[in-house]
Amino acid sequence: MNIHYCKKIAFILLVVILPNFSFAQKNRIGLTLIPPSPVTNKVDIDIRAGIVNYESQPNDFEVYIYLNKEDKESLLHYSKPYIKANAGHKVQVILPTSDKVGMNKVILKVKSNGEVYSETRGLEIIESETRSTRQIDGAWAGIYHWSETEGKHWNKDIAKMTDAQWRELVRSMNSIEMNMIVIQEVFRNEEYVGKHSLTVDNYEGKAFYPSNLYPGRMPIAANDPIEAILSEADKHNMSVMVGVGMFAWFDFTPESLEWHKRVAKELWDKYGHHPSFYAFYVSEESGGSLDNWETTEEGQIMRKRQIVEFFRAFKEYCNTLAPEKPIMLATNSMGILQGKDTYPALLQNLDILCPFGFARMPEGDLSGKEAATILQQLCDDAGSHLWFDLETFLFNPDQSLYPRPMEEIIHDLTLFDNFEKILCYQYPGVFSDPNASIRVGEERTVKLFKDYKAYLDKLKKKRANKNRN
Repeated sequence: MNIHYCKKIAFILLVVILPNFSFAQKNRIGLTLIPPSPVTNKVDIDIRAGIVNYESQPNDFEVYIYLNKEDKESLLHYSKPYIKANAGHKVQVILPTSDKVGMNKVILKVKSNGEVYSETRGLEIIESETRSTRQIDGAWAGIYHWSETEGKHWNKDIAKMTDAQWRELVRSMNSIEMNMIVIQEVFRNEEYVGKHSLTVDNYEGKAFYPSNLYPGRMPIAANDPIEAILSEADKHNMSVMVGVGMFAWFDFTPESLEWHKRVAKELWDKYGHHPSFYAFYVSEESGGSLDNWETTEEGQIMRKRQIVEFFRAFKEYCNTLAPEKPIMLATNSMGILQGKDTYPALLQNLDILCPFGFARMPEGDLSGKEAATILQQLCDDAGSHLWFDLETFLFNPDQSLYPRPMEEIIHDLTLFDNFEKILCYQYPGVFSDPNASIRVGEERTVKLFKDYKAYLDKLKKKRANKNRN
């Protein structure tokens, strides 16, 4: 090739790319859709744009958000925020979808000091009579199950998985459209709130990734399964919710808060460049009553105050890293009437509530459907999002887990039709791709994979026929 032609092409590339590169050195821009595509036309989309000004002085910005085209008629939002030095700013737009069926795209454009940055997210809207897509949109991917009893049938297998096999698992999930991955936790530490003396300094949990915060590492074959999951998810336009935990189960004390801030910072510094890094997931979980089984009124009030303050402060901190990234917590669905006095304050700073256990409500409690209805109203009132943690397992007599029959899963997918997104617990050890190089769990995991794929294919065919008619 002519050397002068090569130089000309190089110059053109430099002129086109350098402004965005320069902009990215001074600022961080992000665009998140809650929930991510696809969704039904009964769900409004929460569009969030985040800007972080890395410079040592405040700056003016112009923010444009468009739907499908960059023209005046397609403009959803315009603003001119003045952002302080080393500070973040969030723009939020709610997009109704009833008349947006089909393929769409949301476009973010940000201008500052003569430079422009843009980012786009695809958005498929499915026509539906219900809020739910009635399919499993994603799943937890615990890197090693926390309980040797519950994980009896798969822990020995999952510990052998290499980085390449974690990538393979991501591709298998993508093949059945489980395109959201929740990493259960990035540290293992089997302690419980009120029963330990942990601090950020004496913490002895073991990391699932190469952490610079604490030296302990889990004895697994993979070197960095977090990187493997995120980098493979990038290739398939998937979303990963990175688990910030485990400090201690149900622990939302000030010491736990400080630990979570430090871990979130390290995770963001190491992995925040991945397009698939969708959200921070707080791994600690909680009872539906939000008092975490305290037996005295004083103890219950204390735990409720702690969880509210934890998420207020953690959300505030994460906004300095990535204002557009949501925060999610999984609670059980039991005893929620005892927590109704606390949910409104909690949900002000909790973007996504993803409860589990609706199919095994205890005697004397609400039905699963009643609990889902109440939680939906609480989330709607607070402007928060309610997703479903569908349990795709059952308990053996020895309390080990095994794959749930497909007909029971279909029952829950049909009954609980109000959820924006349906995630399941969990993929590894419960579902196994028959073409994978390693089977994690017993033979029934392969059957469930095949059964679910058959259900999904039938559902998609039904949608296609409806669209043609």
